[in-house]
Amino acid sequence: MGIRVLIADDHHVVRRGLVFFLRTQQNLEVIGEAGNGKEAVQLAKSLKPDVILMDLVMPEMDGIEATKLIKEHHPEMKIIILTSFSDQDHVIPALEAGASGYQLKDIQPDDLVSAIKKVMEGENLLHPKATSHLLANLSTKGNQDKKRFEELTKRELEVLREIAKGRSNKEIASALFITEKTVKTHVSNLLAKLEVADRTQAALYAVKNKLVE
Repeated sequence: MGIRVLIADDHHVVRRGLVFFLRTQQNLEVIGEAGNGKEAVQLAKSLKPDVILMDLVMPEMDGIEATKLIKEHHPEMKIIILTSFSDQDHVIPALEAGASGYQLKDIQPDDLVSAIKKVMEGENLLHPKATSHLLANLSTKGNQDKKRFEELTKRELEVLREIAKGRSNKEIASALFITEKTVKTHVSNLLAKLEVADRTQAALYAVKNKLVE
């Protein structure tokens, strides 16, 4: 059974293009289209997609508010932001709302398919531009979280730094000369210690606390 995808974008041409392309892919099934955030919330409830490709700027309700509402009621659903904006005023609220990925509309079609599949496997992918803005502009909220970092091992800290740079498990394994299986174990452990739900939240946490320069 394929990955069930819902597309939310107010531009009809963009939606049609995504639908046309994704339907040529094996193991992907486009089950619905939404023209605004409000429709996206309604269709998420009725269609139960696995992944939602969410535009940010839409009428009725924007993508951030829609993401927040969907994740509140359907925490298991994966949401990938697909937008033209990579600045911190869009990236940070989207990730804090619960998005599992953040990609720009200039992404190569094959890379988008890869991003959908990786997000379903539990990886959270940020476009390099979004990552650079995140790293450059986030500042610490204080020292209240430092104690949690002290619980991390040296290797877990290294993995966390790589996650904050937007690296995949495969890239982290290569950079640190360890296996992907070992990376997954470290990721699970550090998520538990930091008390965060996923990799994106861990990356935000790391950057806010100036673990990554």
